[in-house]
Amino acid sequence: MKVSIITATFNSVRTLNETIKSVLAQTYADIEYIIVDGASTDGTLDIIQKSAPLFGGRLKWLSERDGGIYDAMNKGIQMATGEIVGILNSDDYFTSNDVVERLVPYFVEKSLDAVYGDIHFIHDVQPDKCVRYYSSKKFSPMWLRFGFMPAHPSFYCRREVFEKAGLYKTDYAIGSDYEMMVRLFMKHHVKAKYLPLDFVTMRTGGASTRNAKSRLQLIKDDVRGCRENGIYTNALMISVKFLYKIFELRW
Repeated sequence: MKVSIITATFNSVRTLNETIKSVLAQTYADIEYIIVDGASTDGTLDIIQKSAPLFGGRLKWLSERDGGIYDAMNKGIQMATGEIVGILNSDDYFTSNDVVERLVPYFVEKSLDAVYGDIHFIHDVQPDKCVRYYSSKKFSPMWLRFGFMPAHPSFYCRREVFEKAGLYKTDYAIGSDYEMMVRLFMKHHVKAKYLPLDFVTMRTGGASTRNAKSRLQLIKDDVRGCRENGIYTNALMISVKFLYKIFELRW
């Protein structure tokens, strides 16, 4: 069963090498790796080109101007030929070498559409120290109206799910991944299973939590994502998730 892993890049020279190495280190053999670059100018393409031979033909990539990260993800999904599709951001990496090997067996169950698990966050200066652990264990679709969703970098689904439900909306500033989760769980009622596994190590400082302005934009996007899919929520309800994140911190 082939797994397509998609990485969107733009001027990612500082972190991409570690991302690529973590894909190469996966013990599962049938991986198709797709890198969609937004016309980087910082040496990102050099890293991709040097890495390509190491994959023995399993790496596909393109570099051209795009409409942002969600547009790049969509291009990757359209390029994918694997039965299972997942996203690995260019500044993240797999927490262990057997992540893909451990998730694939669950897709033998024909009725299962997707799996998801946990992720954790680090600071660059202390990569071995977890500063926040994001567990998807307690997630259920009812919590989407409060801004909670499965950890997106841990979400792997059948490619046919995207074929039925559609791609990421490119007119969202930073909340298209949340809208996708609302659409899949609340509108298309995908059958998904939680795996008690730390899938991905993420660096702090992402677009959705960079500052107060980005948090306000995220709330706005999340409210819109629910309402466009017929789910009632409001800014106050969505804001609950920021309080919950306090309990995910590791001191």
